[in-house]
Amino acid sequence: MAHISASVYTSHVPAIGATIDMGKTAEPYWQPLFKGYEFSKQWMKDNQPDVIFLVYNDHATAFSLDMIPTFAIGTAAQYTPADEGWGPRPVPMVQGHPELASHIAQSVIQQDFDLTIVNKMDVDHGLTVPLSLMCGQPEAWPCPVIPFAVNVVQYPVPSGQRCFNLGKAIAKAVKSFDANLNVQIWGTGGMSHQLQGPRAGLINKDFDNAFLDQLIADPAALAQKPHIDYVREAGSEGIELVMWLIARGAMSDVNESKAQPHVAHRFYHVPASNTAVGHLILKNA
Repeated sequence: MAHISASVYTSHVPAIGATIDMGKTAEPYWQPLFKGYEFSKQWMKDNQPDVIFLVYNDHATAFSLDMIPTFAIGTAAQYTPADEGWGPRPVPMVQGHPELASHIAQSVIQQDFDLTIVNKMDVDHGLTVPLSLMCGQPEAWPCPVIPFAVNVVQYPVPSGQRCFNLGKAIAKAVKSFDANLNVQIWGTGGMSHQLQGPRAGLINKDFDNAFLDQLIADPAALAQKPHIDYVREAGSEGIELVMWLIARGAMSDVNESKAQPHVAHRFYHVPASNTAVGHLILKNA
């Protein structure tokens, strides 16, 4: 059977991708941030999965205000890096895993979650920046990727509890796939940031680190945090953190096992283009 071996959590700030693409990672402003991912790139080489299930939010690339799916799973064989106004990022084509993606869609929908199935879409920085942070600049990404887009852009957005429960459903789906696949699930976005209005530039270090603490130790309680807390404490875009709960809900300690996951790496840095950057790697016991 397939199994989820680890979960990865990271911000997906678009300026990070631009910095990588322009070869500016060693500049004084950016060097401390990329140093925090040096461990992660080596860990990724040492713990290479067969498939990455990557939870992210689309930034008006594949979807728009004309059509806003709450949860959308990519079932295509490949995905083109999107042109977000400055040309597509010079990164590899993203190869999909249609068989596992279709199986997850079937299983999760039968568990009463309504998913939008997407057979063709481009993927933006929400997906490609995490891959770059974890994998560097390879000629090809190390494994297939299943994109899973969550609407955290236009209200109404899904609750943390809904996302946490969805993660459990995804874990059950992966476990029932009849192939020996090592799957990682990644939750991206966040941490605290606000891009507009009087509070533009808001960063809340205390909230972010408390979120990381609780994500590790008590995710079930964290899942009950109401939307207003994210908006008040982490800024209007801080709601992206509910996507981390999808990845956390897929870990074994909240499903079939009681053993706490191993914290392989934890990193936090501010600022990165007026945004707090958080990063965590949890490995199933």
